[in-house]
Amino acid sequence: MSKFAAKAISTLFAVVLGFLATSTMANTDNDAIIERIQKVGSVCVEGDACASAPAPSASAAARSGSDVYNASCTACHASGVLGAPKFGTSDWADRGAKGMETLMQSALNGLNAMPARGTCASCSDEEIQAAVQYMLDSAK
Repeated sequence: MSKFAAKAISTLFAVVLGFLATSTMANTDNDAIIERIQKVGSVCVEGDACASAPAPSASAAARSGSDVYNASCTACHASGVLGAPKFGTSDWADRGAKGMETLMQSALNGLNAMPARGTCASCSDEEIQAAVQYMLDSAK
């Protein structure tokens, strides 16, 4: 075999090897790109098959009146802003005379400057009642 033929075969082998390596890298890059741009979530519309999935469960336990008060009520009721009955004062003794049913109507529907459900839209009726009771119990 001539020196020229050996060199031609060697060059051809290098070209084929380079082509195979480039094709493999290109496929790997495309696969990586496809993986990176996959959607991360989906929307399930009522009536679709996925809509029969169970709803997420609610928290295990209701928040206490103290927890609700500290998270949502203290901003107004600690200082008595805009006429809100102040926590720990006789304001609550006066309110208590109205009865829990009347107080709950005010708490759930709002009264004067207080919005409906105070500032706790995520609170259940029971949690709102626990917060009202907590404030009533603070009366001096």
